[in-house]
Amino acid sequence: MIIPWQRIADVHARTVDTMAAALLFAAFLFGSEISMPHRAQPDPGRTIALGAVACGTLLLWQRTRPRLAVAVTTCCVAAAGALGHLITPLLLGPLLLALYRLAVSTGRRTTRRFFLAALALIVPTALFLDPVAHPWVMKTISPVVWLLFPVVTGSLVRLQRRYVDAVQARAEYAERGREEEARHRVVEERVRIARELHDVVAHHLALANAQAGTAAHLARTHPDQVQRLLDDLAGTTSSALRELKATVGLLRHTDDADAPLAPSPGLGQLPELTEACASAGLDVRVALEGTARPLSPGVDLTAYRIVQEALTNVTRHAGARTAQVRLRFGRDRLTITVTDDGTAVPSATAEGRGFGLIGMRERARSVGGALQAGHRPEGGFQVTTRLPLYSDTPAPRERTP
Repeated sequence: MIIPWQRIADVHARTVDTMAAALLFAAFLFGSEISMPHRAQPDPGRTIALGAVACGTLLLWQRTRPRLAVAVTTCCVAAAGALGHLITPLLLGPLLLALYRLAVSTGRRTTRRFFLAALALIVPTALFLDPVAHPWVMKTISPVVWLLFPVVTGSLVRLQRRYVDAVQARAEYAERGREEEARHRVVEERVRIARELHDVVAHHLALANAQAGTAAHLARTHPDQVQRLLDDLAGTTSSALRELKATVGLLRHTDDADAPLAPSPGLGQLPELTEACASAGLDVRVALEGTARPLSPGVDLTAYRIVQEALTNVTRHAGARTAQVRLRFGRDRLTITVTDDGTAVPSATAEGRGFGLIGMRERARSVGGALQAGHRPEGGFQVTTRLPLYSDTPAPRERTP
């Protein structure tokens, strides 16, 4: 916190310096008139010259060259003491201000050295060159006490300013950290939503395309089965629309806490997924090894999306007629293996560079798991992922349309 008079002094520095120099010059002249009774006064001309030099130095260099200002004012005060003036606070005024500026603008070591040097010059000069023989207390203890005051005050002001600067720097750093964190969260949310949209669109469009192709083929050979496939096609597109609305709704109503939420998909919906694949001509068999255990929401959603994407790739690219999903529950991990008996492998996925495989790997890593994909020696393709049963990653909320 900056004291108001400090703020005013910083804004109107030149005016304040001029007024301070004039007041200190008047105080210097007034202090030179103070002396012991029945003692002769020194030459006033020399006193005026010393005061003018000290205050002029303050006016010119107290802010830009504080060391020079302290040196000149110290010499002026010592010369005044040698002329026979009593060392009073009024006579020390220019040196007090110079020491204050030095303490504010430099370090503690520099201030201490100039303070001791000023005392080493003023006190011996007043003790041994004073022609008036003033009391020794006024020549020793008084200068020490009065010169110590601006040193302590200036050091406190310097520490206060450093503290304020440190607080402001920490606040700016914290603000930049919050902005970086906000941008990072925005990027993560965009990637997550893009992944959700890819899974929804790729899966349902692949099924719809396969169902439409099968219906077109059966229309020429088995017209009686076309109606069932068309009903399945309508269900697939309707499901795609619902999931798209739910995902896009997250972008439109992020602050609407009262909007109804639909549960995130999980492994419990595998029967519906296998039925949809069956309507597209892909026979999916699900095998369970071990005792099924509850999963955390993030892992459950990740497992479902990986199986969905793997089956979508089988439907679109592998040319397979059957696929197998094996769920093996271990003590602390779930291993999911999706295999097919297909032979066709497009270039986008043959080397694991397709967006589908990239998305599956990112999903597995986001909950602390890992994914491997590649060709089987006996033919077909295999996707294997290992996921922890529990993860701190929450499942995203999906809003009902």
